[in-house]
Amino acid sequence: MSAAMYLPAFQVKQKFAMTTNRYELIALNADGSEGASMGVAEQKRLAFKEQVTFFADASKTRPVFGFKARKVVDLSSGYDIVDEAGQPLGFFKKDFGASLLRSTFHVEGPGFAGTGQERSQVTALLRRFTDLPFLSIHFDFVSSEGRPLLSIDREFRLRDRYVVHVPDERVDFRVAAALAVGLDALMQR
Repeated sequence: MSAAMYLPAFQVKQKFAMTTNRYELIALNADGSEGASMGVAEQKRLAFKEQVTFFADASKTRPVFGFKARKVVDLSSGYDIVDEAGQPLGFFKKDFGASLLRSTFHVEGPGFAGTGQERSQVTALLRRFTDLPFLSIHFDFVSSEGRPLLSIDREFRLRDRYVVHVPDERVDFRVAAALAVGLDALMQR
C-alpha cells in the first residue's frame, strides 16, 4: 500500500539565515532535474526543545507538518512527526550507542520500521576525528525485513544539499523530509 503522500525522489537545500536553519524541499523529476517546490522548513537555532516546522511555501503562512523532540535535553528520546492537524505520521531517533563509530538512526511510519546508518565506516570515522567540511554523508535505511526504505545523500556545497531517494512506497514524503532535515540538524551536534 502506498503512503498518502509518496514521492520517489526529492532534494533538501539548506538556505542561509542568521537565526534559523532553513531548508527548501524540491521534487525531483525522473531525469533528476528539479520539479515542483514541496515547501520549506524552518528550525530556530539554539531552541530549548528541538522543533522543525514545514510550511507549504516560502510565505510561511500555512504549516503543513513538522517534528518535535519528545523530551527536552534527552538525546535518545526521539522525534514525533505530525501532520498539520497534529496527527502522528511517524517517528525517528538517533541511536547514540550505535552512532559512536557510524551514525545510526531508527525510523517508523504506518506499515514500516527501519534503521539507517552511514554507508561508509571510513568516512564516518574521518568526520569524527577531523574537521573536513567537504566529506559527503550517505545514509541507507532498510526495513526490519531488509528491504530498502530510503537513502539520503549529502552533496558538499557551500550550503548543504541532500538528495533523497525513496524506493519504498510505504514511506510518506513528510516522514522522509522530516528525517532528512533531522539528520542535518542532529549531525551538526
